Amino acid sequence: MTKFMLSVRLDEETECRLAEILAHEQTDKSELIRRLIAERWLTLQADKTLVERRGRHPEHLLQDAASELSERSNRKKAIAQYLNKRHP
Repeated sequence: MTKFMLSVRLDEETECRLAEILAHEQTDKSELIRRLIAERWLTLQADKTLVERRGRHPEHLLQDAASELSERSNRKKAIAQYLNKRHP
């Protein structure tokens, strides 16, 4: 993991708000910024489809699957059967 320094200029009002947040959450600036970035990133990911979040379609997506698996209820049954066989 590469670490780098981040320098941010804040006005007095924002600096006071930051101090209040840090005191309330009992954390330091670095941890707060890491969490805020992670939360914001997750928000951006929510706008993407599952395939976009994963990077692409799996290479062998349902290649040998039966055509009736396009129905959700059929897929759920098939998955349940598969799991029951693997983990009785």
